[in-house]
Amino acid sequence: MRTLGKLLVMVFAVCMAGQVQAQQINFNRSLDNFRYPDKRGVNVFEAPKDTLSTFDGVDVRVGGSFALQYQAIDNENAGLAGYELKEAGSNFNLATANMDLDVELYDGVRMHLRTYLSSRHHHEPYVKGGYLLIDKLDFVSEGFLSDLMQYTTIKVGHMENNYGDAHFRRSDNAQALHNPFVGNLIMDAFTTEVGAEVYYRRSGFIGMVGFTNGKLNQSVEENAEGKTGGASFLAKIGYDKQVNDDFRFRLTGSLYNTGYVPSSYLYNADRAGARYYNLMQDATATSDDFRATRYNPNLSNSITAVMINPFMKYGGLEFFGTIEMAKGKASYEEDDRTAMQYAGELIYRFGADENIYVGGRYNLVDSEDISGEDVTIDRIQFAAGWFMTRNILLKAEYVVQNYNDFGATSILNEGQFNGAMVEAVISF
Repeated sequence: MRTLGKLLVMVFAVCMAGQVQAQQINFNRSLDNFRYPDKRGVNVFEAPKDTLSTFDGVDVRVGGSFALQYQAIDNENAGLAGYELKEAGSNFNLATANMDLDVELYDGVRMHLRTYLSSRHHHEPYVKGGYLLIDKLDFVSEGFLSDLMQYTTIKVGHMENNYGDAHFRRSDNAQALHNPFVGNLIMDAFTTEVGAEVYYRRSGFIGMVGFTNGKLNQSVEENAEGKTGGASFLAKIGYDKQVNDDFRFRLTGSLYNTGYVPSSYLYNADRAGARYYNLMQDATATSDDFRATRYNPNLSNSITAVMINPFMKYGGLEFFGTIEMAKGKASYEEDDRTAMQYAGELIYRFGADENIYVGGRYNLVDSEDISGEDVTIDRIQFAAGWFMTRNILLKAEYVVQNYNDFGATSILNEGQFNGAMVEAVISF
């Protein structure tokens, strides 16, 4: 995907030079059924299905996101010989950048493609993923199955899978404007696989089923058993309703389940890395453990994960919660292990058009670790943010994370980090 990413950057430059005139190029275009990348996309989950068609030929919307943090966080552990941590000071992190292409291809048919121009793990551009979103089947014949399609959406691609609601609020490399905090959850469920999802939404009801090939890295190579991969099943059911002008309620339950897969990446697929840089890392390491500070339960061969997410907003006060259970095992294990995650965040938005907010989040992971230990990790975050414009967000966070019950041979033994971060985000 890296070669394709470089090609897309070249195409972008050509477009900016005005050499491509076969279709319209827009930078702030409001597409049909579109989740805005700016402040208007806050507290939006699945792309909506509530707008009339405005299609008037192929239309390309070029967007992007940029994020930069100043980090002042200390980390420590038990300091046993051979398990010392790298020292972390205060300075700026690598600036990250995304480029988005959203293309209306036909009435009710849209394509999305996201490229990471710069990320913690890869300094060179590479494609995160993309999909085709179908809200109408008029390309078959005008009005084809229109009674069904007014409530149905089909999504196909090599894309971010819709497991749970937390991934709609997480930072996706440089797209951090929808996340009221700086860091994502400790057990950060996120993966990109080739597959399809079908949605049915009516009168507040949400239903989705999907299948993928269960692979992060695509390949047709057979393993020793003559298999090239497996399959993952996704499902979501829920209810989302703006009850009155002041109160909105949403509750969803999601499932991610694998049969046979060579390796499940549900909790370690994000190539952009953790937001807290250079923490909880071996002092002797010569490379960046870019996912450190997150927790991966290492359920790599089979996994059943369930996530429940309540969301309530009354006036400027909002609550978002996560209850998650992941069960499975690594390929060499005989018995399943279980990891539980709980998170609750309370945000209060105020000011002109709710452009200022303060909030807090508590996050706990309780897991039967692959080491054989029963471990817990807890984190508390306090945050404040200011939308200078709908495209510019400045936010600050104070974070404390503790590692409990990790054995003496773990670098996380009596581990802890705490400190502050300031993040500036631009998204358009």
